[in-house]
Amino acid sequence: MTSATHRTAEEIGRTARGPRPLPPLGEQRAAGDLSHVDTELSNGLRVLAVRKATVPMVEARLWIPFAGDDALHPATSEVLAETILTGTARRNRIEIDAELALIGGDIGAGVDPERLVLTGSALAEKLPTFLDVLGDVLTGATYADDEIAREKERLVERIAVSRTQPRTIAREALQKHRYGDHPATREVPRAEDVAVVTPEQVRALHQASVLPRGAVLVLVGDIDPQAVIGELEKVLGGWASDRSAVRLPPLPELTGPSVRLVPRAGAVQSQIRLSAQTVPRTDPGYAALQLANLAYGGYFSSRLVENIRENKGYTYSAHSGFEFTDGTAVVNVDADTATEATAPALLETRYELGRLGQVPPAGDELESVRQYAIGSLLTSTSSQSGLAGQVLALASTGLGLEWLNEHPARVAAVTADEVAEAALKFFAPKRFTGVVVGDAAVLERKLRSLGDVVVGEPA
Repeated sequence: MTSATHRTAEEIGRTARGPRPLPPLGEQRAAGDLSHVDTELSNGLRVLAVRKATVPMVEARLWIPFAGDDALHPATSEVLAETILTGTARRNRIEIDAELALIGGDIGAGVDPERLVLTGSALAEKLPTFLDVLGDVLTGATYADDEIAREKERLVERIAVSRTQPRTIAREALQKHRYGDHPATREVPRAEDVAVVTPEQVRALHQASVLPRGAVLVLVGDIDPQAVIGELEKVLGGWASDRSAVRLPPLPELTGPSVRLVPRAGAVQSQIRLSAQTVPRTDPGYAALQLANLAYGGYFSSRLVENIRENKGYTYSAHSGFEFTDGTAVVNVDADTATEATAPALLETRYELGRLGQVPPAGDELESVRQYAIGSLLTSTSSQSGLAGQVLALASTGLGLEWLNEHPARVAAVTADEVAEAALKFFAPKRFTGVVVGDAAVLERKLRSLGDVVVGEPA
């Protein structure tokens, strides 16, 4: 028998009258109430500096549009991101690492077809040193021949491993199916392309594309936002160009209902990836759409998870969520299943899409997703790092802290009729296209019987 001082979670959560009700969400401070500056430096760099003095640190996020249509651009971009912090005219790799370590800081870089992102943090009192290192990297990265050669070898190995992973294969198939040869589809470069990238090409790409005009820098932490702007003008004044950073060309509009079966002979699991066009965060109907998505598959208590995971056991993980690219947005549905469960899982996935429009969330279900949407947004912005990430995601599409401040109220005001309209408009099964990656010899006949399924690699 459990002692009174060591009760189980189940005992704690229940009383003689039944389960204890969850307490309501407490009043939270909106992100927009934080002291901040949103301005543009003389070099065209947009800066959002936010004071959030929870700990004596500062988080930095630099987002640079980094599109390109050259065949080697994906490979050259990856090499650049791997080597941009390996040395400058003033500091070598070891000196950069040592100087950042002394201020409790770090900087990392990553790239995709849309943007180059530098992410870092440091003790707030050492922010001038951090910004000096950042500015040095942006204006003076040298890309030494030996550093390029070393990182290319590592990158080739990682790409070779990545391209064997089912999730990578499914993502590449989905991108090609949705967007053909659009630059946005080139997320993982070919190893053979990386192998031929030269230091001169990396240096030329930095000169041509690592540009401040059109880029966004977010600083969140124990800082004085006004004072930081002056410091940035001094430190980053030498990072300048008359040209603007290169954005992706517009993505084509998605249309359904074709789903492509991409053969992967002998696979014991299949990857289901569906996608449909929606509206971005700037649209007045986004809040209702967000709640509809949560009810469908956006969190663990959603209809899709309840159906194909909890009730039928077709998958361990099923999820739906938004993917934002520049000014556009799509909603994606993901599930990995055993081969024998693939066709039934796709059938039920489509069924739940249709049911969402015909039997939309209301009552307790709607209130549950509403509370989740508001609570998860407030939770995600409670830390300096989380707030910096959220602000960067918004700023890259032209929004700011005002959106974070106002969005909980928008979600709270959404009506059941508005959610029903969003569900009917955006979640109709015929609007979704996508891929199923799996063993075609086993799956083709069953999937074709469901309708709107074609077979073969994307063109």
